[in-house]
Amino acid sequence: MRRRVAITGLGVVSPLGHEPGKMFDALCGGKSGVGPITHFDASTFPTRFAAEVREFDLGRYLPDPSPYEHCGPNTHFALAAAQQALCDAKLLPASPHPRPLSPIGREETMVGINPERIGVYLGCGEGTQDFHALISVVAYSYRQSTRAIEGRAMVEKGMELYHPGREYAQELHTTPGHVAECFGLEGPNYNCLTSCAAGNQAIGEAAQMIRRGDADVMVAGGTHSIVHPLGVTGFIRLTALSTRNDEPAKASRPFDQKRDGFVMGEGAGILILEDMEHARRRGAAIYAELSGYGVTADAFRVTDNHPEGRNAVLCMKACLADAGLAPEDIGYINAHGTSTQLNDKVETLAIKKTFGDHGYRIPVSSTKSMIGHLIGAAGAVEAVVCVLALRRGVLPPTINLEFPDPDCDLDYVPNQAREVRARHALSNSFGFGGQNVSLIISA
Repeated sequence: MRRRVAITGLGVVSPLGHEPGKMFDALCGGKSGVGPITHFDASTFPTRFAAEVREFDLGRYLPDPSPYEHCGPNTHFALAAAQQALCDAKLLPASPHPRPLSPIGREETMVGINPERIGVYLGCGEGTQDFHALISVVAYSYRQSTRAIEGRAMVEKGMELYHPGREYAQELHTTPGHVAECFGLEGPNYNCLTSCAAGNQAIGEAAQMIRRGDADVMVAGGTHSIVHPLGVTGFIRLTALSTRNDEPAKASRPFDQKRDGFVMGEGAGILILEDMEHARRRGAAIYAELSGYGVTADAFRVTDNHPEGRNAVLCMKACLADAGLAPEDIGYINAHGTSTQLNDKVETLAIKKTFGDHGYRIPVSSTKSMIGHLIGAAGAVEAVVCVLALRRGVLPPTINLEFPDPDCDLDYVPNQAREVRARHALSNSFGFGGQNVSLIISA
């Protein structure tokens, strides 16, 4: 028999709060975390707004944040969310100044867990992109007379401006490494970057590691921040972002007929996954169970879903089968719901193909309407939302749903939170490149 996977801790850094409960309260209140971009001067950009993390201070979570000063916000967010989740799971003392789980010279942690049995699996996007250094080096070494870069000048200026810490922090594997080092987690350490599906995929893969006995506890989730000139420019070039600059708070409008693209967000979500029996033996409080995981690839096109939702359907069905549940058992779906024309239409179709008539009775909502699209962190934060929705019996709404789209005809919990007691919630994440991931969380 495979081991069951309990969820024993939660941590969040989001545009609507730096703690799970505060974020969930804001979501259920229909608040928007979207506003004008402040991270850089976006005044000349076609899209000039995003869902930014505001008033964040890593020093609130770590006794000495200085070792991470050259890391990108993705690492800072992950460290803060991991600290919250580890404290929540009683694997760290409830203190803003945690000490490592594995002090040098000890074989066990302060809670009696071998640190070699605690791992990290993140869906982590690229770290700090040293935009200013890059542009400065290019500008310095460009020669108008030849319309080319002078190699020697580029190297000289690069040696002057580039910082080894910032360069190292751009690598995708460094963030889970920093989390492991900070908290003394010596078990398996992985990162995946499957675009918008990364956070959910990391959680699913971490659960698989626990199921097969590779670890007893996994710090799992996602973290990402690309609200910088290169990141925003890339999605503008893909025509994926909303340009509703006059009403930023109304720009993310999943399933609405007048949707015109998604809103960029940033943040991190971390769940502590734990072998169920292990959690019970140590007397841990158990939020919920990670009961199902499904993953497929569209194998269709880099930027578009399969128009018939074929592999999204296979993904959700695989997730149901993994959990041993029938379609009628699902009481809530946290949709991928990006607010793009194609995604919302195809996801709606896929839900109807997966759940049949029951699909019209399942409440479906997209919290991206309030916190934007956190890219690699999106699924992880939305998994936290699912856990709290089941625990509290309240479903967050889809705000800005004002003009019904005939192609999007499900119950999207429009504009107002709803009290619903459900036992099983499905979380969808469908990423660029055709990566489909679904999780089922069970109360």
